Amino acid sequence: MGVDEKSLNISEPLYEDDGRIRSGTVRSCVAHIITAVIGSGVLSLAWSTAQLGWIAGPVAMVCFAFVTYVSAFLLSDCYRSPHSVTGRRNYSYMDAVRVNLGEKSTWFCGLLQYLSMYGTGVAYVITTATCMRAIKKSDCYHTEGHDAPCSFSITFFMILFGGVQILLSQIPDFHNMEWLSVLAAVMSFCYSFIGFGLGFAKVIGNGRIKGGIGGIPMPTPAQKVWRVSQALGDIAFAYPYSLILLEIQDTLKSPPAENKTMKKGSMISILITTFFYLGCGCFGYAAFGDETPGNLLTGFGFYDPYWLVDLANVCIVLHLVGGYQMYSQPVFAFADRWFTGRFPNSRFVNKFYTVKFPCLPPYKLNLLRLCYRTLYVASTTGLAMVFPYFNDILGVLGALNFWPLAIYFPVEMYFVQKKIGSWTRKWIVLEVFSVVCLIVSIFALVGSVEGLLNAKMS
Repeated sequence: MGVDEKSLNISEPLYEDDGRIRSGTVRSCVAHIITAVIGSGVLSLAWSTAQLGWIAGPVAMVCFAFVTYVSAFLLSDCYRSPHSVTGRRNYSYMDAVRVNLGEKSTWFCGLLQYLSMYGTGVAYVITTATCMRAIKKSDCYHTEGHDAPCSFSITFFMILFGGVQILLSQIPDFHNMEWLSVLAAVMSFCYSFIGFGLGFAKVIGNGRIKGGIGGIPMPTPAQKVWRVSQALGDIAFAYPYSLILLEIQDTLKSPPAENKTMKKGSMISILITTFFYLGCGCFGYAAFGDETPGNLLTGFGFYDPYWLVDLANVCIVLHLVGGYQMYSQPVFAFADRWFTGRFPNSRFVNKFYTVKFPCLPPYKLNLLRLCYRTLYVASTTGLAMVFPYFNDILGVLGALNFWPLAIYFPVEMYFVQKKIGSWTRKWIVLEVFSVVCLIVSIFALVGSVEGLLNAKMS
């Protein structure tokens, strides 16, 4: 029996099994992941390599890349329950934890997840403001000379970034953010290439590779241990994206099955990020040795060409504009669901007003979103003003969320999802994997907190 082609509308959107429309592909998946992963963390990797040395530094980055892929592999199979291909969808990380591990685990997971996302927002405010200040300082050094007292307050730039984020925070949800993720991913490639290239050029100009096997020497063994632990925390911050993996996976169309697309996108993204991480980290250390700055592009290891350093910092700013939203949107979505469920009859919570702007499509304004999201951005900006310590904040955040959110919950959910019994071979391997990551996470957290407290007191 033939098909009446006139009765088909090939331009009609395809609805998924839950009635939603999804258009995500491997390309958009990679763009979202790179936007989330290659962020402020890449700028601290030269400093981290300098603390660990020529052997431990690159090995640590490769190990964290492997751990991140294992975590993504396990978690992507938890998008649907009870079966990873045909089961009911889990739209967020917390949904997956609730279905697989129960309400108590969900409460603990939610506390850590949203605390980590909030902290990442704070880190992005610090990083962006530091980059904007670096542009002013670079231009000042170019005009007045490298010894000029070029000093600018970071507070103004934090407020400016916060104002931009208040506007962007009115984007409804993840499904409306593909354009912002693509822009941010392109910017991350640009500044990573520039950092990579500047480090390589500096090494060629020096005529030798600086640095040593043991990294930067410290006055006492205890100080060296703290620096190493903080470096591991910085690397841990730079890699995992478990917090938003399922939200990204929920944007993918099927067929093929969402977990297959997610695994492919994760593999591509981690390979790309590891290439840039090794390039920036190793060439940065090779270029500056024991004088490697905490932030490769704002610590003024590089002065010239000043316009290229400025361009790299502009790219970082544009990237983190999107990166901030990547980590804020899940928090906004949770707040929207909670308030809607708690106050179903409130006009303030549920009423949408259509607002028209010239040359733009109509926008549906919600007063709750306007107020809550504005307060959220303002609070991250305010906290960044209190703790403007780049490497220390990254180390604490990386160590805090690395084991519980990137390792423990994905492993435990995978056991339930695949019905893996205790003391089987796969169970033992994954439990050992989890315990080793726990030890590394505790070590990194203790050192990073110690570094943050010392920075605050000084």
